[in-house]
Amino acid sequence: MGPLDTLNHLLNFFAPAFAMAVLMALGSRVLRWKSGASHAAWKQFAIQLAVGCAVLLAGLVLLGRDGKMATYAALVVACATCQWWLGKGWKA
Repeated sequence: MGPLDTLNHLLNFFAPAFAMAVLMALGSRVLRWKSGASHAAWKQFAIQLAVGCAVLLAGLVLLGRDGKMATYAALVVACATCQWWLGKGWKA
């Protein structure tokens, strides 16, 4: 596998985490959740992306292959929990 193929595989592997990070950062602004006021959009995006990538890597290591639905479910739960934490939801 050449370097471009490797890059293509890595980008496709991390694409769900990128999409979740974009949706959570923009969604909080559109829906005017508390997290929209507490963090800049790029910081929120970066934190969500890091969490999402970590979950995808953990799913790959623990389950032995990419693309398991359990990994994607964990991605959604982790991103939602991160959004709640960023919005200081425990203070509500």
